[in-house]
Amino acid sequence: MKLQRFLRSGRSNKQESLFAVVKGITGFSPKDLSLYTRAFTHTSMEETDADGKKINYERLEFLGDAVLNTIVAAYLFRELPQNNEGSLTLMRSKIVRRDFLNQIGEGLGLIRHLSSNVPQKKYGPDVHGNLFEALVGAVYLDRGFDACSTFVYSRVITPYVDLSKLRNQVLSYKGLIVEWFQKKRLNFRYEVIDDSGAEKATYYKAKLWLDNKIIASARATNKKKAVEKVSKRAYFQFQHQIKTIQSKH
Repeated sequence: MKLQRFLRSGRSNKQESLFAVVKGITGFSPKDLSLYTRAFTHTSMEETDADGKKINYERLEFLGDAVLNTIVAAYLFRELPQNNEGSLTLMRSKIVRRDFLNQIGEGLGLIRHLSSNVPQKKYGPDVHGNLFEALVGAVYLDRGFDACSTFVYSRVITPYVDLSKLRNQVLSYKGLIVEWFQKKRLNFRYEVIDDSGAEKATYYKAKLWLDNKIIASARATNKKKAVEKVSKRAYFQFQHQIKTIQSKH
């Protein structure tokens, strides 16, 4: 008990705070706080260690992405023994997709603990997922694969992954409708034009042509979103005919 008090007294208030944050998020006591300091440090801080190496979350994000994919792959391998490689890959991509990881990171409030010289309002939504991946990387290095798996299960798989619902989830409406058009050997094309008009914000309008007829149109703030939106609208026009393809996704 005296030794524990001594060790605690040797930490700064900042370290104590980080210790409590990590324990609250992961459920265990961190061993190497420097890993978590790195996981919560933005590149804009321009910090370096004694060897001149940059201190920020980017390398941990890279590692965390790989570890997270491995944990999810192992989970799917056990839970879906009848699925082939292609199906397992698709299911994994549905779990580790960027928007889902952003939701996880945002729900955990990770950005509140980020050291940065950039105003929070200037971050894109991906910062939440990036921080979560960096945290996964830090946990893996600090506590090993088994503890990291426990963390991922508790924060991702157990509360949010429903395999029965995931089977019917569409990752890309464009990919699905293009595949169907190609299988049917239909003549189609996308058309995307600037549709900002007098508005200050930039907008794009996407049109989907089938033969010589526009079957759907949609508007969004970037080209990719506009194309996905128009594909989704077209999909719902043909969904009963696409069921055989959708069941594979």
